[in-house]
Amino acid sequence: MVSISSKKDNSKKIQVLIVEDEFILAINLQESLESLGYTVVDIADSATAAIDKANQLRPNLILMDIRLQGEMDGIQAAEQIWNSLQIPIIYVTGHSDKSTVERATLTSPFGYILKPIREQELYVAIQTALNRYEREQFLSTVLREMGDGVIVVDTQLQVKYLNQVAEALTEWRLDEAKNRMFSEICQLIDQQTQLPIENPIVLALQSQTPIYLNDRILLVTKNGTKIPIADSVTAIKDRNGAIAGAVMVFRDNTQRLLIEERRLTAFRAQQLEIQMKELQQLNKLKEDFLATTSHEMRTPLSNIKMAISMLENILDKQGILNSETLSKSGSVTQYLNILRDQCEQELNLIDDLLEMRIIDADIYPLQLTVINLQNWLPHVIEGFEELIQAQQQILEVNIAPDLPPIVSDLNLLTRIVSELLNNAGKYTPALERITVNVQLIDNTKSLSNDAPEKLVQIIISNSGIELSPTEQSLIFDPFYRTLKSQTKDKSTIFDLDYQIPQSQLLQHSGTGLGLALVKKLVRYLQGTIEVTSTEGWTRFIVELPIKLN
Repeated sequence: MVSISSKKDNSKKIQVLIVEDEFILAINLQESLESLGYTVVDIADSATAAIDKANQLRPNLILMDIRLQGEMDGIQAAEQIWNSLQIPIIYVTGHSDKSTVERATLTSPFGYILKPIREQELYVAIQTALNRYEREQFLSTVLREMGDGVIVVDTQLQVKYLNQVAEALTEWRLDEAKNRMFSEICQLIDQQTQLPIENPIVLALQSQTPIYLNDRILLVTKNGTKIPIADSVTAIKDRNGAIAGAVMVFRDNTQRLLIEERRLTAFRAQQLEIQMKELQQLNKLKEDFLATTSHEMRTPLSNIKMAISMLENILDKQGILNSETLSKSGSVTQYLNILRDQCEQELNLIDDLLEMRIIDADIYPLQLTVINLQNWLPHVIEGFEELIQAQQQILEVNIAPDLPPIVSDLNLLTRIVSELLNNAGKYTPALERITVNVQLIDNTKSLSNDAPEKLVQIIISNSGIELSPTEQSLIFDPFYRTLKSQTKDKSTIFDLDYQIPQSQLLQHSGTGLGLALVKKLVRYLQGTIEVTSTEGWTRFIVELPIKLN
């Protein structure tokens, strides 16, 4: 049995507010409390008075009668006081009907004492309530001070508790969220798909093991903001080991993701720097190789050309040059011309390789000048007329009279048109046509505000040959030859029993880099080039800005 003195020691400094509308009962209750060592700070006889005195006096405990004077009863007053002040409340009432008890239970009271009140029962109820309150306050303080958000739900997935961090992250207050469904308060979606993920609370309740959220989960707040979160969900068990609900502990993962992103960005930058250094070293090796190779190849090729000229002079003096000994397969002059042509082709290949390297390195010195296309293009085309006539091809030139002058690099532009004309001449059969069309067009392909409104379009077409889609996709690759040219190349020029036509000799000219170089030159001049091939015609379409940026 507990002595009176020990009771007074346990109840020291505990201040109690009595809410009772029957004065005699209130005085009797006050005497009992004081005999137990508690301090009664005041007595209120209505719900309104109870709320006012609770705000003013802030007692440690309130003994609340349920039936009170006025429109508000004790249960309503208790709910308001707890929500605003978090003061523990014990109901003291003579009413124990089912509906009253159910209403009172919804407010989560700290005790329920039926009248008439026995002193021993009162003491136990008060001490039990205070102990429970102390434990809950300690737990609430821990949860409140945690850096992580905490949401507690029951087995029906209804929210029962949010700490302050969870309130801040979800933008839901506890009084708003309480008894709402978890999925309404805490909407979780996949960051990549933006679709809802499987409810982790359900998974935790089913598996009865912790469920860990991955790093790519977003929390959709009450106002629609999306926050990356991470952590875990764990089922809660009661004293009997039965599942009573679940708790989700989570945190704003934005900062950690930013740190990871910075680390990843730094790592990528480091890797890129390493790759750039390796690329620079590789380019240096390529440049050294091309410079060395060009020098080592030019010297013997130049010597071969010189030897051909010297041999030609010797044979001419000896009367062998125009001998008919090889008339079935060709004259000595013809073969010497082949050798000279092959040497020239290899020298051109070296020049093209070096030029492509300069273009790739973006160090080609542009020499911009005003070009009048009506005067310049006929001059370029004139250089090919004799060759086209010799090959019995038909040349048609159409230049729009309203073309404005353009500002570009004259040498590069000449090289582009010359290479395309040379290519058309090589692959156009006799009696077929080569056409050059130049006009001004609207720029409809680019959506950039800085893009020019008008473009100069140069189309060089030839009939008699059609490229397959596969060949069209490969036509600008270095050293690619069309199937037609490859077929013609099968005949060996050193077969002495075969008379080489002059037209076929022309098919073997060129470096194999012409179109690849043309594409690079067009891009360097901020233009585009494409090839189309339909109905027996192959067209190379070049579009260039009127003025370089």
